[in-house]
Amino acid sequence: MSLATLFCRAPLGINAPLVNVEVHLANGLPTFNIVGLPETEVKESKDRVRAALQNARFEFPARRITVNLAPADLPKEGGRFDLAIALGILAASEQIPTQALSDYEFMGELGLGGELRAIKGILPSAIQTRNAKRTLIVPSGNAKEAALVKDLTILSANHLLEVCAHLYGEQPLPTQMPLTDYQPLATDDLADVKAQHHAKRALEIAAAGHHSLLMIGPPGTGKTMLAKRLPGILPPMNEDEALQTAALHSISHQGFNIEQWGQRPFRAPHHTASGVALVGGGSNPRPGEISLAHNGVMFLDELPEFDRKVLEVLREPLESGSITISRAARQAEFPSRFQLIAAMNPCPCGYYGHSNGRCRCTPDKIQRYRNRISGPLLDRIDMHIEVPNLSLEMIQRPQRNAEEPSKKVKQRVEAAHQLQISRTKTTNNLLSSQQIDRHCQLCEYDRQLIETAINKLGLSARAYHRILKLARTIADMGNSEDIKTPHLSEAISYRKLDRSVL
Repeated sequence: MSLATLFCRAPLGINAPLVNVEVHLANGLPTFNIVGLPETEVKESKDRVRAALQNARFEFPARRITVNLAPADLPKEGGRFDLAIALGILAASEQIPTQALSDYEFMGELGLGGELRAIKGILPSAIQTRNAKRTLIVPSGNAKEAALVKDLTILSANHLLEVCAHLYGEQPLPTQMPLTDYQPLATDDLADVKAQHHAKRALEIAAAGHHSLLMIGPPGTGKTMLAKRLPGILPPMNEDEALQTAALHSISHQGFNIEQWGQRPFRAPHHTASGVALVGGGSNPRPGEISLAHNGVMFLDELPEFDRKVLEVLREPLESGSITISRAARQAEFPSRFQLIAAMNPCPCGYYGHSNGRCRCTPDKIQRYRNRISGPLLDRIDMHIEVPNLSLEMIQRPQRNAEEPSKKVKQRVEAAHQLQISRTKTTNNLLSSQQIDRHCQLCEYDRQLIETAINKLGLSARAYHRILKLARTIADMGNSEDIKTPHLSEAISYRKLDRSVL
């Protein structure tokens, strides 16, 4: 038999389309050609595969070898096709049996000695292999990560010879068991933050309804500490959310750390980050910070120091929860349902309104500083709070005994979260217009109250709906079926720093 077909998968955003690796041996001068839109890394696999087969004591056919990676219009990159190409050559030259090849999908990079090396982005491929009801054979370095996908048979190997022995039926490859004994990483505790009860209350509300939050205050008031402790009070991710988040990290440049499984991501890009760094990009699109923060928190410290054009790229993802990256030859869509937490100083020097009177910024300077944040972006942030400076007495107070730990706060957040899921199958920040009309009804007095607030603060229709969603979350935290005046008043109070003020 001079033709063999095996299955592999190509990386394409968060998806992994099937690739048929077709190997044909023909008479003629010895050549080795790979077709099917291969990138440089795939073209270089010719030398890796030839050396691996020869060093594993297989015969490398002195014939005209053609490897077709179908479909032909799908770009192929990376070393993940090495194992499938090598096995295809062995199958086409009848050095290994071909009967069961259609039951497997093969992925792995080959070393020159035949050893198998781990590849990036294995999770999307594992998910698609499960859906196709095939068995996945991967390098041992990828086995634990692939085992995060349930109902998938995963066989791991360290060397090409081990895979061949399995196909011959001589020595079956070990099956990777699903990961069940992982230990969650420790998170920072909210009890470490002294006082700042108003800010803690706002953080708890933000966690309960997955609302975005902007904190304004002088340096050293605990804004960054509060933001870092938000993941510790968020509800745990379900399996689908954890798998999607892990898949995004798996295809990124840094890869996925198995110890972070089930942990809500916390991303804090520096204010010098570019727009491409935030939303993703590249000739072969990769996820950016907003996608790596999917189902977690993205913290933007020193918000006005970010380039305004960079901040503007956040507007659409905040609304849609996804980002589509288009290039001349490729297009990729990445989910980006993140919770935005931002912090800023009240003025360029940071001490406007501080009790020490150190601020020397003119009103003009302060206004220019605050105007670096556009109205449309600010309009999309649900809550704006002030984080005041602490007195010396508060700073010197004993640390943890008087403060509520994250564990207790998380219990209340989870209770409110479950109430939302049971009512609308989603969190309050994602309520549609119809759901707002149904679940955020107000009495006549409250309608007049919010109308007055809208007129005085100059808020938009979007801000109006965000206030209602926020009030719904506050009511849920109080286990109230209806939104009442205290809930609505508190929700309105978190819009004090809207664009009419800034």
